[in-house]
Amino acid sequence: MNKNRIQGRRARSVVGNAALMLFCLAYLSPIYIIFVNSFKSRAEMYENVLALPKTLTWEYYAGAVQRMDFINVFKNSLIVTLCSVAVIAVLCSMTAWMLVRTHTKLSRFLYSFLIVTMLIPFQTVMMPLMQEMNSLTKTLGIPMKNSLGGLIFMYAGFGAGMGVFHGFVKSSVPVLLEEAAIIDGCNIWQVFWRIVFPILKPTTVTVIILDVIWIWNDYLLPSLTLTSNANKTIPVMTSLFFGTYTIEWNMAMAALTMTIIPVIIFYFSAQKHIIKG
Repeated sequence: MNKNRIQGRRARSVVGNAALMLFCLAYLSPIYIIFVNSFKSRAEMYENVLALPKTLTWEYYAGAVQRMDFINVFKNSLIVTLCSVAVIAVLCSMTAWMLVRTHTKLSRFLYSFLIVTMLIPFQTVMMPLMQEMNSLTKTLGIPMKNSLGGLIFMYAGFGAGMGVFHGFVKSSVPVLLEEAAIIDGCNIWQVFWRIVFPILKPTTVTVIILDVIWIWNDYLLPSLTLTSNANKTIPVMTSLFFGTYTIEWNMAMAALTMTIIPVIIFYFSAQKHIIKG
C-alpha cells in the first residue's frame, strides 16, 4: 500500500511539473516570438513566425536604434523612472509613517482617500488631468506638459496610493523603538532616516520594483504628456514603427526587445527582495 501511494505521488508530481512547464512555455512564448522575429526580414517573418532566423543579422537593431534615437530616449526613460521611483519611495514612506502615528480623523480620512485612488482607472481622469496640467502651466509658468519634470510629477501622484498603502508602519516599526531613539536625542528626521526607513526596506524595495516595471513600460501617460521627440520615452518612440498603412515588424520587434531587456535584468537582480517583501 505504501509503495503504491509513493508511486501515485510521484506520478502526480511528474504530471504537475509537466503541466507547469507547458504553462510557462505558453506564458513566455510572446517573448520568444518578439526576440526571434527581430532578426528576420519581413518576407521571412511572413513565412513562419515561430521558426528560427536563417541568418543572424543585427541590421534591424541598428535601424531601430537610429530611427528611435535610442540613446536619447533611453536616457529620458531612465531619468523619469529613477526620479519618479525615488520620489514615490521616500515621500510615501514619510506620509505613511505620519498618517499611522497620527491618530486623528483627518489622518484616517487621508489614508483612506489615498487608498481609494488606487481603484480609479487612469482612463477616467486622463482628459481632466491634461486640462489641469495646461492650466498649471499658464498659472505657474512652469511647463507641466512636454517636460520630463511634469511627467515625474504626475507619476509621483499616481503612485502615491500604492506607495502609502505599503507603509504598514504600525506593524513593522515598534513605537517603543522610536521613543527610545527620541530619548537618546534623535529628532524627527533622524528617527525616520535611522530607524523607520531602514526597517521598511523590504516593502520599500518591493514597491520600487513594481513602480520601475510600471513606469518603464508605461505608454499612455507619456504619449499624452510628451509631444516633442527629444523628450519622449522608449515605449512612446516604438510607435514610430506602427504606421497607419504599414507596420515595420522586424524593426518594431528589435525595438521591443531593447525595451524589455533592461526590465528583465532589473527584475532578476532584485527578485529576492520581492520574496522578502
